[in-house]
Amino acid sequence: MRHILCLIALLRAVPVHADATLIGEYVWSDGAPHFGGFSAITVNSDGTHFVAISDRGAFVTGTFIRVNQVITDIMATPVALLKNADDTPIPPGQNDSEGLAIGPDGQVYISFEGVHGVRVFDSIGGTSSVLPDAPAFVRMQANASLEALAIGPDGALYTLPERSGRADHPFPVYRFHNGVWDQPFTIPRRGAFLMSGADIGPDGLLYLLERDFTGIGFRTRVRRFDLTGGHERTVLETGTRTHDNLEGISVWRDPDGIVLTMISDDNFRFFQRTEVVEYRITD
Repeated sequence: MRHILCLIALLRAVPVHADATLIGEYVWSDGAPHFGGFSAITVNSDGTHFVAISDRGAFVTGTFIRVNQVITDIMATPVALLKNADDTPIPPGQNDSEGLAIGPDGQVYISFEGVHGVRVFDSIGGTSSVLPDAPAFVRMQANASLEALAIGPDGALYTLPERSGRADHPFPVYRFHNGVWDQPFTIPRRGAFLMSGADIGPDGLLYLLERDFTGIGFRTRVRRFDLTGGHERTVLETGTRTHDNLEGISVWRDPDGIVLTMISDDNFRFFQRTEVVEYRITD
């Protein structure tokens, strides 16, 4: 057992990729029955307020309390359920909500895995309608489809599946613009990492959060691209167990650089934790 613990400590100590600096990590707990399983987060432009969704059709909104830029507390509303067009909760089997993007007009877009597709909500607590599907959505793997969602400066939505279908295939990027889906580019698949979140930052670049389960814990990677899929750059990569299962990412700017705010999915398991983790990129 001691050898295993030493190995875990050694893996956790693997240095973070040098482009990003850890700001802080906050372990968030709440006894509410729907709390946990967070799969996506969106933070406002000054890093004070957030919306997060779980993979069981629920959401929470809140405020970060910071001291010297580090999150020290979270003030949040009770967890509530996402709604159908008829104001009823989205039922199990259809409520695997994974990706989150909020437009400048306040409309909320959420991607789903249980039924592969994207819904639009008039507000996070409001009713929803289903966007048209891309033909490719029907062929996606169960429990491995539209994991990540982001919205561009022109209002276009970008979504990616968790898996690309094969280890040697790139991840397809689907774009919804002017009522039509297309597939403008792909993202190279590198190593064992799978997609878990996406955001387009204030710099106009696409940030992709990836995770890899190594058997004893998770590794995290963030790559960024321009909106043609070019200029790939890894800005963050951690060792195993540095953080829990980070699934959601929001990118914003503070006076010192670009901030990556990420949230973990605890899978509603007692031995995992909900973490809010922040890194800063200065170039």
